[in-house]
Amino acid sequence: MTAELLSQSLRLALPEVILAVGALALLMIGVFSGEKSAPLVTGLAIALLAVVGAMLIFMTGDGQAFGGAFVSDTFARFMKILALIGSITAMVMSMGQAKALELDKFEFPVLLVLATLGMMVLISANDLLAFYLGLELMSLALYVVAAFSRDSLRSTEAGLKYFVLGALSSGMMLYGMSLVYGFTGNTGFDEIATVLSSEERGLGLIFGMVFILAGACFKISAVPFHMWTPDVYEGAPTPVTAFFASAPKVAAMAILVRVVSEAFLPILSDWRQIIVFVAIASMLLGSFAAIGQKNIKRLMAYSSIGHMGYALVGLSAGTETGVSGVVLYMTIYMVMTLGTFACIMAMRREDGTYVETVEDLAGLSSTKPFMALVLTALMFSMAGIPPLAGFFAKYFVFVAAIEAKLYALAIIGVLSSVVGAYYYLRIVKLMWFDEPKTQFARVPGELRLIFGLSGLFVVAYVLIGGPIGSAASAAAKSFF
Repeated sequence: MTAELLSQSLRLALPEVILAVGALALLMIGVFSGEKSAPLVTGLAIALLAVVGAMLIFMTGDGQAFGGAFVSDTFARFMKILALIGSITAMVMSMGQAKALELDKFEFPVLLVLATLGMMVLISANDLLAFYLGLELMSLALYVVAAFSRDSLRSTEAGLKYFVLGALSSGMMLYGMSLVYGFTGNTGFDEIATVLSSEERGLGLIFGMVFILAGACFKISAVPFHMWTPDVYEGAPTPVTAFFASAPKVAAMAILVRVVSEAFLPILSDWRQIIVFVAIASMLLGSFAAIGQKNIKRLMAYSSIGHMGYALVGLSAGTETGVSGVVLYMTIYMVMTLGTFACIMAMRREDGTYVETVEDLAGLSSTKPFMALVLTALMFSMAGIPPLAGFFAKYFVFVAAIEAKLYALAIIGVLSSVVGAYYYLRIVKLMWFDEPKTQFARVPGELRLIFGLSGLFVVAYVLIGGPIGSAASAAAKSFF
């Protein structure tokens, strides 16, 4: 690579370079300042992520870097900004309760920054090797973060389960990549697509594609690779669960969109069957399995599985409308999820102990009316009730499926959405019609801000949705 090409590559990947250097600098600050430096490192980490986000907003350079392994386009920038918002929000949520949740170590924000760096590399990956590099950088940090509360048996168990199953999925994905490389002779997405367009696809290549899609589906916790999700969501500290449910899902969905829309687009009929099956299975399991859940974090885990199924409905269309629907769905899903987890973190008794059962929300409208109002709006939005944001998210992915003549998929999606509405409405009923069981402590300001903004977004989406929809459409045009 010539000096000129290297310079151009580094310019396109400047946000990632700054994030990598910043993570190392934060680590050094933590090491030399000692254990008491956690608040300082967390504050600097949030500032670093905000600076990188601002760079992405004002950076308009498109192109490929590092020999085509890394791509910068409108889709990548949109999804990176989304992932950064998720990471910043999770860090802000952890600040007030860091000591109580045993997250008051400087390593915690550094690990979140490294995980975010992995997400950004993953979103821009245009080559199987860059794909794997970004995925592992993200995953290795997440394994540690899941088990960060070392004195908590549940947290340690969550980290171990996630690590074992994650290592298995990484092995499957790497095997799939080796098969695709063996049958096409290339690792670049563009080159793989060219080979698939010019010759018959072999059975070995289909096996390779299936393994790659299986690895990506594990990261978005889609059925049948969802086994880790309820246990990890329940066991990990709540700010970590909020992080797991938002930013990494955005990154994994982004690379799934890029792989099928670029590398495997010539064999659309083959991968569509897989995505349709996974979407149907995720929607149905997410809807029915959540009904019996008593722990609200486990309920949110099954809700998350269902939401990934709805997002995949848009992807299965294989069209620009479908990809635009997926981008919009992930944006709205992330805002709803972060707002809900901010409410879950506010479920703290006056003696400082946290509660996580759904029943503890009983009578919330009389003890914490603002929080009950916001949580009601979020639950209605997740159920897809108009005119809230969640309705528009589902509407656009179902429209994409109908345009692609996937009528059965759209009908199953609508029916599972009706079933899923039951457990969201049950929470609303508990908050407004039952007698209070628990008196919650005063809600910290940062949590009130997060769930307040989230509630405002889902309620006012009908007014502000135009520019967001236009940005999602512009992002989808990167592939078509």
